[in-house]
Amino acid sequence: MALVPNSEIFPSSFQQYNTFLNENKVVKGTKDAQRVESIGMKIKVAAEKWLNSNGNVGYLKDYKWEYNLVESKEVNAWCMPGGKIVFYTGILPICKDDAGMATVMGHEVAHALANHGQQRMSAGMLQQLGAVGVGVATGNKSEETQQIAMTAYGATTQLGGMLPFSRAHESEADMIGLTLMAIAGYNPDTAVAFWERMASNSGGQAPPEFLSTHPSSSTRIAEIKKLIPQAKAEAAKFGVKFK
Repeated sequence: MALVPNSEIFPSSFQQYNTFLNENKVVKGTKDAQRVESIGMKIKVAAEKWLNSNGNVGYLKDYKWEYNLVESKEVNAWCMPGGKIVFYTGILPICKDDAGMATVMGHEVAHALANHGQQRMSAGMLQQLGAVGVGVATGNKSEETQQIAMTAYGATTQLGGMLPFSRAHESEADMIGLTLMAIAGYNPDTAVAFWERMASNSGGQAPPEFLSTHPSSSTRIAEIKKLIPQAKAEAAKFGVKFK
C-alpha cells in the first residue's frame, strides 16, 4: 500500500527530524552516543549487503542515514522514513549492551526499509476516505444516527484494520531486524533477553493485544524464538556464524 511516494515523504521526514533535534537535547560525544552511531552504521552496512544479495541494488539510494541519542526518560527508539533514527537515553539500561542496542537498531531500521511509515500514511488516507463515505451515506439521517454510524466505523476500522496492520508491521520489523543484527555480527539469540527485559520493565501494564499497536510480549518473544534460526541462516550466507 503506497499511495504517497517516498519522493514526497522523505523530504518532509528529514525536515521533521531536524525540527525534533532542534527542540530536544541531543547527546553528543559520549560513549553511548558513539555506540548508537557505530551500531547504526553496522546495521546499515548489513542492510545494504542483504538488500543487494536479494536483487535490490540501489534500494537505499535516497536514504539519508542519521543516528542520534536524545536525553529522555522514555524507554523508546524510533526511525523516521528515510533512515532518521533516534535512541532515547531511557532505553539504554534495557538494552544493557551492544547486542541489545543492535536488537533495537535492527528493528527500527527494518521499519524504514519496509516503508512502514509510507504504508501507515496510506492506510490513514483510506480510513479518512471511508469516513467521508459514511458521512455521505448517512447525510439524510438524524444527527444521532450519524454519530452512531461514525463511532461504529471508527471502532471497526481501528480494531479490525489499523491496529492489526500496525502489529503486522511490528512483527515484520522483528523478522527483518533479527536478520540485520545477525548479518552485522550480533547473535540474534540475545534479542530474546532484550525483549524479556522490555516485558519486565512494562510491569505487566501493557493493554490487551487486540487493543495494541504492538504484539503482546509473550507473542513477540515466542515468534522471535521461531525466527532466530532463519536469521542465523541468512547471516551464514555472508560468512557470519554463531555457536
